[in-house]
Amino acid sequence: MLKGTTFSGQPVFAQLTGMISRSSFETLVTQKQADYYCKRCKSWEHLMCMLYCIMNNCTSLREVTHGIAAYGDKLIHLGINYTPPRSTLSDANANRSEEFFGAVYDKLYKRYKEVLSDSQLDKQLLKRIYLIDSTTISLFKAIMKCVGRKPIDGKSKGGIKVHTMLNAYEQVPQLIHFTDAATHDHTFLSKLDLKPHQIAVFDRAYVDYKQYAKWTGEQVHFVTRLKDNAVYDGLEEAEIPDNIPAGYLKDEKIQISYKGEDQKEQLLFLRRVVYYDDEKKRLFQFLTNIFDMTVEEIGQLYKLRWQIELLFKQLKQNFPLKYFLGDNENAIKIQIWCTLIANLLFTVIKKGIKEKISFSNLVSFARQHLFSYHKLTELIGRSEKEWRKKYQEKPVVQPTIFDG
Repeated sequence: MLKGTTFSGQPVFAQLTGMISRSSFETLVTQKQADYYCKRCKSWEHLMCMLYCIMNNCTSLREVTHGIAAYGDKLIHLGINYTPPRSTLSDANANRSEEFFGAVYDKLYKRYKEVLSDSQLDKQLLKRIYLIDSTTISLFKAIMKCVGRKPIDGKSKGGIKVHTMLNAYEQVPQLIHFTDAATHDHTFLSKLDLKPHQIAVFDRAYVDYKQYAKWTGEQVHFVTRLKDNAVYDGLEEAEIPDNIPAGYLKDEKIQISYKGEDQKEQLLFLRRVVYYDDEKKRLFQFLTNIFDMTVEEIGQLYKLRWQIELLFKQLKQNFPLKYFLGDNENAIKIQIWCTLIANLLFTVIKKGIKEKISFSNLVSFARQHLFSYHKLTELIGRSEKEWRKKYQEKPVVQPTIFDG
C-alpha cells in the first residue's frame, strides 16, 4: 500500500458505505427478518451490489455481478467475501421485501437528520414547512398501470409514481410512497402525519377539499394553487398594504362547497391570493387556510416548493433510472430505494466538506475512483492543477507489458 496523506486504507466505495452502521443494519435485518430462509446473498451483500449498481451506473445484472466480482480482495473492505451470480441477485431483488430497504433509508435519514439541516436558513419557520410533490418514472413493461391512451400497437408501458415529502430545512426526502402512475396525486395527502401549525406546500395536482377541511380543523396549514376551473364564492376582499411588492393583485376570503363523508354539502372557508409575475407573464392563484401572514409571505412559501423540483432534477441527472435490474414491482422499488440511499450518503458528504463543489462533480469524482484508495475529501479538495504539479515533481514509471 502506498503511504501518504492522499491515500486511505479504504477505497472510496468503502468510505461511502462505511457511513452505514453495520450493527444498526444487522439489528434491522433481525427485526424485519430480511435474511429469513436466505442461504446466499444476505441483506448486506444485496445492498452493496445495488449501491455499486447505482454509483457505477450499471444497466444490467451482468454488469453488476461481473463488475463487482472483478475487484477481488478489495471487497473485504465492504465487509463481504461473496458476490452473487446473476440468478441469485435477480432472485434477491424479486423476493427480499422492498420495505426493508425503505427501513434502511429511514434509519439513515434519522441518523443524519441534524447534519442535513442548513443552519444558515431561517430556523423555526422552515422546520415547520413540508414540501410535497411526485415524479413519474416510465417503465418499458406494463408492470404498473400508466396514464394516457393505449398505443396503437397494443404494447402499453408501465409507470411508477414516487410521492415525496421534503422538509424545507433539509435536502433529502423525509417520506417516500410508491404508487402506479395512474394513481391520483391527492391520495398521498392521507398518508401524511402533520402536526398542528405545520405547513404543507404542494401544487394544484393535489386538490382534495375533504383533506383541506380536515387539516383546517386540526390547525394544520397548507399553501397550494387554485385550479383554473375551481368553483368558489368570494366573500370579503382585504386591502393590500402599500409596502407589499407590486404584482400582488388580490387578497380575499372565499368559500368552497364540497361533499363531506356523509355526502352532504359542506362549506370550506379559505384564502385566495392572486399574483401576477410580470417577468414570466403568468398569473398565479394561491389557495391557503393561513390568514395571519401577508400575501407576500404566502407567495414566498409557495416559492419554496422549487426545492423539491431541484431534488428530482438532482436524482435524475446523477442516478438516471432508465434501466432496471428486474421486471417486477419489488425489484424496481428496491432499485429506487437504493438510489435514494446513495443520494442521501452523497448529500451528507457534501454537507461535511469545506470545499465548494457541485453535487454532480462530487458524484462524478466518486464514480471515477470508486475502488481507488484516495481519500474522497482529498480528491475533492485538490484542483486539477495541484494534481498535475504533484505527479510532475515525482514522476512514476509504470512497467509495460513488453518489459521483461
